[in-house]
Amino acid sequence: MVILRKRVPGATAATLDRFLRKGMKSVGIRGTVNVLVTSSRELQSLNAQFRHKDKPTDVLSFPPLSTQPQDFSGDIAISGEIAAQSAKVLGHATADEVKILILHGLLHLAGHDHERDSGVMARKEQRLRRNLGLPIGLIERAEKVTSSPKKRKTR
Repeated sequence: MVILRKRVPGATAATLDRFLRKGMKSVGIRGTVNVLVTSSRELQSLNAQFRHKDKPTDVLSFPPLSTQPQDFSGDIAISGEIAAQSAKVLGHATADEVKILILHGLLHLAGHDHERDSGVMARKEQRLRRNLGLPIGLIERAEKVTSSPKKRKTR
């Protein structure tokens, strides 16, 4: 189920919910996934509380606790503000950016971790993104920024 606390231009909760179900099927997740599109302020609060990083972020995934029903697969929280900013910079629709973030969150709920899996999640995200007709994904962006000679920091 998708809950919009922030408006997503070009999308409704129903259209994002249809994408969520399609993304879940593509990733292989069964059960219920809740998606909250909210403010950067709320994402910063969640990030501080659960990851001890007191800064806003674009997407957070919360796998189910062992005490939750077996048909529950997790929660995803998305900053609508960061999604809109990223979409503008990258030249695509905010609705597409939210879908990219949903897909990224679903991959985390499926157990993938791009910080530790030697590119497995990145390759899967890229393939699924293409199959779902979405523009460049989060991991690809990060890789382009870190490999760009203009952006690379030297010490």
